[in-house]
Formats: sequence, structure tokens, C-alpha cells
Amino acid sequence: MRPAVWIALTVLGADQASKAWAVRTLGVGESWPLLPHCLHLTLVYNTGGAFGLLRGHTAWFLMLSFAATAMIGYQLWQTLRQRRPATRELWALSLILGGAVGNGLDRLRLGYVIDFLDFRVWPVFNIADSAITIGAGWLVWQLLRPKRKKR
Repeated sequence: MRPAVWIALTVLGADQASKAWAVRTLGVGESWPLLPHCLHLTLVYNTGGAFGLLRGHTAWFLMLSFAATAMIGYQLWQTLRQRRPATRELWALSLILGGAVGNGLDRLRLGYVIDFLDFRVWPVFNIADSAITIGAGWLVWQLLRPKRKKR
């Protein structure tokens, strides 16, 4: 399996498994300190976007998730079909794809996203949110950095 596909599927699997564990283990609003005053596990149902922005706009976020999934999935499919080597940009897109599908599945099935990672100085989030943020940051970095000349 190509690394880009593996990345997306790994993010999706880790995200969904960790959310299932959080729901089975924690009550809504319950918080377990792993590192007191630093890292807690706190179960939250988020009907908004990143950081809880635009709460209650589930349909809009579901459409956004579907659009991101379709665009990135198409790019990934084209790369695999043409047997081009995966670029770092495509790996970054794969992180975003795995996260978008993970959060999109929550919104589609439940009407909200399950969040549980709580650093106390940041809104509660999940693995999909982390993958989207890391992928977007990596993509911006790849696109803005000067290109090296091939020897």
C-alpha cells in the first residue's frame, strides 16, 4: 500500500478507536488528569468546528468535510493511478484526509464530533483535529519553503 493511503487510514483508525474508547470510558464532561494541570482526558461533544467555533452548524461542517475528502481523495487517486511517487505535499494532504473523514464520520453518524484531549490551555480536541492541523501546517511549510535545485 502506498504511504499516502497508509497515512490516511492510520489517522482514521486511530481517531475512531480513540473516540470509541473515550465514549466507553468517560462520561460527558468527566475529566481524568493524566498530568495534573497539564493534560487531562475530558469528554466533550462538539457541534461546532475547530475550537468550538460556529456551534450548531453541523450541516455546514459536514459539507466542508465532504468537499475536503472529495478533493484530497481525487488528488490521491490521480497520483496512485498515474503511478507518480507521493510527494511530501501529498503526505500532508493524507493527514488532512484522514482527519476530515474521522470528524466527518462523527458528524454524519452523531451530529457532533467527539473530543477528549484537554491540555487546559487549549480547547479540547481529538486525533483527527491534530492530524488536520499538522497536515495543514506541513502543507503550508512545503509550499512556502524555497525549492531545492536538483543536482
